[in-house]
Amino acid sequence: MERKNCWKEYSEKRLEKMEHYAKDYMHFLNKAKTERECCDTVVNMVEKEGFTDLAKLIKEQKKLKEGDKVYATWMNKAVILLRIGSEPMECGMNMIVSHIDSPRIDVKPNPLYENEGVAYLDTHYYGGIKKYQWVTIPLAIHGVVIKKDGTTVEVCLGEDKDEPVVFISDLLPHIASEQMEKTAEKLFSGEALDVVVGNRPKEQNDKEEKTAEPVKARVLQLLQEYYDMEEEDFLSAELEIVPAGKAREAGLDRSMIMAYGQDDKVCAYAAVYALLHTKNHSRTCVVMLADKEEIGSYGATGMTSRFFENMIAEAMFLHGEKSDIAFRRAMSSSNLLSADVSSVFDPMFADAFEKKNAALLGGGLVFNKVTGARGKSGANDANAEYLGKLRAILEQEDVIYQFAEYGRIDLGGSGTVSHILAEYAMNVVDCGTAVMNMHAPFEVTSKVDAFETMRGYKAFLEYA
Repeated sequence: MERKNCWKEYSEKRLEKMEHYAKDYMHFLNKAKTERECCDTVVNMVEKEGFTDLAKLIKEQKKLKEGDKVYATWMNKAVILLRIGSEPMECGMNMIVSHIDSPRIDVKPNPLYENEGVAYLDTHYYGGIKKYQWVTIPLAIHGVVIKKDGTTVEVCLGEDKDEPVVFISDLLPHIASEQMEKTAEKLFSGEALDVVVGNRPKEQNDKEEKTAEPVKARVLQLLQEYYDMEEEDFLSAELEIVPAGKAREAGLDRSMIMAYGQDDKVCAYAAVYALLHTKNHSRTCVVMLADKEEIGSYGATGMTSRFFENMIAEAMFLHGEKSDIAFRRAMSSSNLLSADVSSVFDPMFADAFEKKNAALLGGGLVFNKVTGARGKSGANDANAEYLGKLRAILEQEDVIYQFAEYGRIDLGGSGTVSHILAEYAMNVVDCGTAVMNMHAPFEVTSKVDAFETMRGYKAFLEYA
């Protein structure tokens, strides 16, 4: 089957639009490394486009009508956006759901300690990572500290060029022969990913009681100066260790984007951008951005939470559709794209793929009819009728797309949120951008693939 390549198909006008989109997307990545930052950034984006907080409308008991644009957030980590169409919501909606959490390293509740003159933060990795990839690279600390009086202190350290970074150390190769005999999986244990944060002892005068951990004391002194933070405040903090540095163009031809967190912010940004630029509003359009996908979608801000269901029900109530059966009909009549990234064929690791069913870099928007593992275990497995409808829409709008599987059968697998939404009996398929270096500190996408993802989502919202 013939495969299209976006670079060969693009006109000069489309290339220009693509470059503008890529620039905006990279700017978004720089501002939204964590789920909290992503939530805030999206809210700022949509409020500028006339979206209103749904909580305010609920409080004021205002009605929703055709053309209204609303959003809701939950715990500063999940977002839902709705554009109300001319048809009753009971007739179904066009939905895109993505996730805004990414693999990272989290700081433990009691993390700070000193060992032989070096201060560390004890950590627990989040999501599926290759641990060795996070060692010896510049790392930044993002997050919040909630003090006992309810005060929120925002932390972002290591991103500015004049700010210090932190890191995880490794053994020098000269004496690492025993270490090098280990498998990649066992090269670093989870408990070995402690982050180096200091080496300089606190200066003490003769009148002060000497501390056994002067370097730790110095770090605590700096935390007090920077963030008015005491050691006990770690107990109610959410601090995430992420790669330091901005998104960069990659390749001598500047054809790719290299950045942290493109799984799944490449799809999240495309969904939000598409919603802001849709024109046809016969059906209500919905974009949901969830947390916790990388650890199974659990928790109050994950896709299994009732938050998203509750907010749709609240919007329907304000739209005058108040019955439980109306909500059930709305969900089962909806069309949904589970907007998540796909693996991409890497010639350096060709044996991991079955090439004719693998996504190619530059091949456009990717559909994964099947995710799961081995014998399609845990897969949604989208039905053919829905895929046929989507193909017709994309070809009508000249969107370049490809169908793919994650990798060679029985080698491994992938999970998304598609099976969770499919429980409502709606049409669901996984659909997103091919990513190289997935789950590594710096992931790579093709600019044209990111752009076609947005164009595909826009076509879906307007015509599905």
